[in-house]
Amino acid sequence: MSIDRRTRIEEKLRSELGARVEVVDESHLHAGHAGAREGRGHFRARIVSPRFEGLSRVERQRLVYGVLEREMREEIHALALETRAPSEVDG
Repeated sequence: MSIDRRTRIEEKLRSELGARVEVVDESHLHAGHAGAREGRGHFRARIVSPRFEGLSRVERQRLVYGVLEREMREEIHALALETRAPSEVDG
């Protein structure tokens, strides 16, 4: 059984970043957009990872893009990120 790309992206982030991750596929909101026509998706990710402690927002984004390097080339057209360290999350 094959898993969808949203699930693959979520599992990769969870595995590589030791993170709590939620990925939402928003591709349907971008029908007709150039990236959508190419078959690449639009995603929103909320990530809480201890690896983000002490990193700036840009450093966190670079870390995520590094983890998803292949997916960014082949499957992801747009990726909106919300990145937090555990110390920045309530409860």
